[in-house]
Amino acid sequence: VKDKAEEAAMARLLDALTGKDSSTATREAFKQRFHDGVLDNTEIEIEIEQAAAMPFDIPGGAPQMINLGEMMKGLTGGSPLKKRKLNVRSAWDKLVEEEADKRLDQDEVSRQALADAEANGIVFLDEIDKIAVSDVRGGSVSREGVQRDLLPLIEGTTVATKYGPMKTDHILFIASGAFHVAKPSDLLPELQGRLPIRVELTALTEEDFVAILSDTKASLVQQYAALLGTEGVTIDFTEAGIRAVAKVAAEVNAEIENIGARRLQTVMEKLLEEVSFEAEDRAGTTVIIDAEYVDGQLSAIARNNDLSRYVL
Repeated sequence: VKDKAEEAAMARLLDALTGKDSSTATREAFKQRFHDGVLDNTEIEIEIEQAAAMPFDIPGGAPQMINLGEMMKGLTGGSPLKKRKLNVRSAWDKLVEEEADKRLDQDEVSRQALADAEANGIVFLDEIDKIAVSDVRGGSVSREGVQRDLLPLIEGTTVATKYGPMKTDHILFIASGAFHVAKPSDLLPELQGRLPIRVELTALTEEDFVAILSDTKASLVQQYAALLGTEGVTIDFTEAGIRAVAKVAAEVNAEIENIGARRLQTVMEKLLEEVSFEAEDRAGTTVIIDAEYVDGQLSAIARNNDLSRYVL
């Protein structure tokens, strides 16, 4: 499909660049220039299919209901074309996508996707502690009802989807929760039995926070640097500054409430609150975030439990 789609897309692209009646030599010359990247930023006008309208579900409707939009698209030979001006590289990507869609058997794609989901699917049930039935919390009837609804899914049943029935027998279900108020034993015995493997996670340490701030892709440090960079302010975090932020986050988690890595969001927001507010007036300046700067902005709040609870 890919090779045929690229071949058809290239023909449409060359039509837009050289005209449909151009000679073979001219088309080959432009084709070579395209592969060399010379034409990437050249603007051309092409006809592409209009974007499909956002799908919507009818409340209470069966998942297997016929998609009338797709049916009408098939009867009319595709979506209506619309002229757009794009650079050559963007036009190429769009044309390849269109030509590939024309050649794909959507029914076969759906069948393969269902089979793959049935054999290799993973469902992550987060915050499962919130549906545990506890004497301390109300709403036990509704929580127990949710647990009973989950039982057949985890044990194995057939679920109706818009692409057809899907069996959940071999899907891996992973549940997680912070069981501070409720306990795993507060879940229904039947549900506990269907989640037999239990793992207790340790709290994040100061070193973990340092790694999150330093090594992760698009870390908070990079995000704030990019955000303030739009105002012309350069933020430079030193290694000692990052470690000081990690230390504050770890201490507040240990003393107030352990909310994991999310604590870094509030700590960083408070740390850079003043710089963010004055960013427009600080355009062209560089702010060094070292241990001394972190201590000056956060130490008083971190030492005060009441302030930490509501500010950090």
